[in-house]
Amino acid sequence: MPAIFDALPGLEVPVGEISKRLAQMWADNAADGRPAPAADDAKATQVNFVLHLGLNTTPDDAVRQFDIVVNFSRRTPSRVVVLCPLHADVPQPVMRAKIFGECFLGKSKADKRCVEFVLLSYSHSARPYLENQASICLSTDLPLYYWAHRFSATGRLADYRYLLGRAKRVLIDSAIAPADAISYPWPNPAATRDLVYCRLLPVRQSIGQFLSAYAPASLAEGLTGVTVSHAAAVGAEGRVLLAWLRRRLTACGARPDALKLDARPILAGETGSLAVQFSYGGAPRSFRWSGDLATGRAVFDASLGAGRTRLDAAVSLLPPENTLSEAMFF
Repeated sequence: MPAIFDALPGLEVPVGEISKRLAQMWADNAADGRPAPAADDAKATQVNFVLHLGLNTTPDDAVRQFDIVVNFSRRTPSRVVVLCPLHADVPQPVMRAKIFGECFLGKSKADKRCVEFVLLSYSHSARPYLENQASICLSTDLPLYYWAHRFSATGRLADYRYLLGRAKRVLIDSAIAPADAISYPWPNPAATRDLVYCRLLPVRQSIGQFLSAYAPASLAEGLTGVTVSHAAAVGAEGRVLLAWLRRRLTACGARPDALKLDARPILAGETGSLAVQFSYGGAPRSFRWSGDLATGRAVFDASLGAGRTRLDAAVSLLPPENTLSEAMFF
């Protein structure tokens, strides 16, 4: 398998000359009439962003995640460092570097912004020097956000104490991370954000807005169970949605010890990718929401004491670059 570093765009440069070569890259662009910052403030850099591609990342997957960060940086100009580990030690050099830059227009033609990427490939023997090299490539006066993608073991990631300790947010996707990633005692647990929860924002907003029409007590009274059915491809979304519903319904007054919670794969023949159902004992009340992420359509069907309501709605997951923004800033 080719190294993920080789699959990513950029101009390879000596590790010790990254800053010099970045300046030269922009100077060469300007000399050739290509987009380049007119001055350092044209970069308008707002955050430091580290994308750490784990050992389970394939070259194609690396390119997809790189493109997501490029799209994110067009909205939030960032100093980006991409870390690309090797599966085995290699002869010298044990660390390689690439640089990549892009200029684009902001809200007006006069609002030109340029962002810089530094890509670092490293073997196991270079690991002790990696965080020091990464820190040199980052802006000291900007907040750091750290995205750990497809790492193979939580314990290995936990070794990156500098990045984890300094990061304002640590982004992890529980759909593809080790099972203990979210509950692991990170140096700053409050900084950890699950991308699954964040990309569910439109689903959470839609369900929450519908249920807000009912008094909290009426939602909680007699509630005995919550079931989230999910397609195989969105099993993590089903699990996270169920946990969110449990927290919100408990806040409405439901007894957590009396709630039966169930996340189950959708049976053959069902069309929705995700579905939510509340079970009530006693009075004939019900609530069901089902959504098909492939078609973008959802349906509410509820009878919660004010007659039956059936309502068509839209459903989607947040786009990847918007998911990053949600995880980082909210």
